[in-house]
Amino acid sequence: MHFSGGINRPPYETADGYLQTTQGCSHNHCLFCTYFKEQNFQKSPIEEIEADIKEMPKYFGASKRIFLQGADGFAADYDVLMKTAELLHKYVPSVETIGGYARIDNFYDKTEEQLKNMAAVGYANPYIGVESGDDTVLKRINKGYTAAQAREVLEKIDASGLPFIVNFLNGAGGHGYGLANAQRTAALYDGLHPTMVNTSMLTVVPGTPLYRAVEKGLYEESTEREKLEEIHEFVRCLTNDTIFMNEHASNLFHVKCRIPEAKEELLAYIKKFMDSKDEKELRDYREMVTRAF
Repeated sequence: MHFSGGINRPPYETADGYLQTTQGCSHNHCLFCTYFKEQNFQKSPIEEIEADIKEMPKYFGASKRIFLQGADGFAADYDVLMKTAELLHKYVPSVETIGGYARIDNFYDKTEEQLKNMAAVGYANPYIGVESGDDTVLKRINKGYTAAQAREVLEKIDASGLPFIVNFLNGAGGHGYGLANAQRTAALYDGLHPTMVNTSMLTVVPGTPLYRAVEKGLYEESTEREKLEEIHEFVRCLTNDTIFMNEHASNLFHVKCRIPEAKEELLAYIKKFMDSKDEKELRDYREMVTRAF
């Protein structure tokens, strides 16, 4: 099978089968990212995808879910994605759903009707790396789109009935900008119906453009206390009926719960966690995470 960049997936997708539909990242200019820097973006030809699908039972058995590989497997063309689903159901009949990482701009060229068709053949819960709903932050980390563009795409996906997951990159705004980032990102998601809101905390990794910006004094990291205040504000402002997940290794604490049912309990937990830790202890954890990248 073809895996040009190795397997990359969220922790909760460990039981999936994996299939490459793209190589590298279609954007590859996010300033904080450490992945796919040595790869040129390419879309896998359908002949290669079909050959890999035929091999999947040998490697993954009777998979119920497939997580597309590539930084944003949904950058593949609509016709290719539909043909991929057809081939999966033919050669791996156990498959029920198909997910993968996605960017907001992966959906510019896909209509609401096409997204409905994708949902009908099993596409569900792409992990969309929105990161922020604040234009200052999106520009600061070079995501390549605006909050208005993100909202337009998310509304289209929501209206199509295709289940989806969004994220929040806690701390991306840098020192002194956390509360605004939290408020505007929660506002971006207001009225939408994501299956899950997943969060991770920004870790500035050596070798990244953001790390070089820190060295030059062009970007100042949030303190760990600021990140916790920011995630508290983000949860406080969220209006969605969804799953809140905070289990990525970059996070200072790890929880998964349903909101709004557990919202007050979650807010109380975050506040208690903040009050029980000092900055040095939290920063030691961040440095350990940084070394792991």
